[in-house]
Amino acid sequence: MKPSIPLSASDLAIAAALVVLDGALSVALGLGLHRQLAVAAGRMVLQLLLIGLVLRAVFALASPPVTLLVVLVMVAVAAREVAARPEQRLTNYGNYTIGASAVAAATLLTSILALTTALRPSPWYDPRYAIPLAGIVLGNVLNAASLALDALLGAVVRERAAIEAQLALGAAIGTSMRGLVRSAVRRGLLPIINQMSAAGVVTLPGIMTGQILAGLDPMEAVKYQILLMFLLAGGSGLGAVAAVLLAARRLTDARHRLRLDRLVSGRG
Repeated sequence: MKPSIPLSASDLAIAAALVVLDGALSVALGLGLHRQLAVAAGRMVLQLLLIGLVLRAVFALASPPVTLLVVLVMVAVAAREVAARPEQRLTNYGNYTIGASAVAAATLLTSILALTTALRPSPWYDPRYAIPLAGIVLGNVLNAASLALDALLGAVVRERAAIEAQLALGAAIGTSMRGLVRSAVRRGLLPIINQMSAAGVVTLPGIMTGQILAGLDPMEAVKYQILLMFLLAGGSGLGAVAAVLLAARRLTDARHRLRLDRLVSGRG
């Protein structure tokens, strides 16, 4: 394995010139995006520098409680994103509760499985492995859960009359919502299916590219990428299914009634 090539401030400045070019094009074409580009680029740099300092400190401590705390903070932020994206929201912080439950369960199960079987660092909770792995899985689980949750909540509102008609004919609430549940889970899984379909043919995935640039043998990088894609697929599936089933449960009661009074319009 060849050593990675260190980057200097001047190297980053040269790459930043491309963002400056985008800003110049925005001004020339009257797009009005130059301020947003500058703010986004500045925030990105500050955020990444900050997380780099935090991770350096966490890695040096190698403390299981600190590692767990970092992962839980990441899960809490992801749960907030899952809750905020749907057009509809459940009362009593239902979106956040569902998002936190689905994201935490899918991410922790997937990450612990990988750390204790395929990767096997010593110790298995080594923050150098646990935190980056949880972060990668978390991003995909967040996307799948939020898409699935949004799909189900929106579909229940649109299909209210059809659901209640089936209930009036004696169908159980689970039967009347089965098609909507399936469609919502399918929507949540589409992004990871597209990722797997395009990997290696249309695009070189980011992790694989980073490892190759860092000097890892391409075939070893491929193995890691395959492992990662399987983990992302599993985590996305778990997150989407958990979010949909928890939401469906919130929208029904023991008397097999559709409870749209627990649902309000608006983001949050």
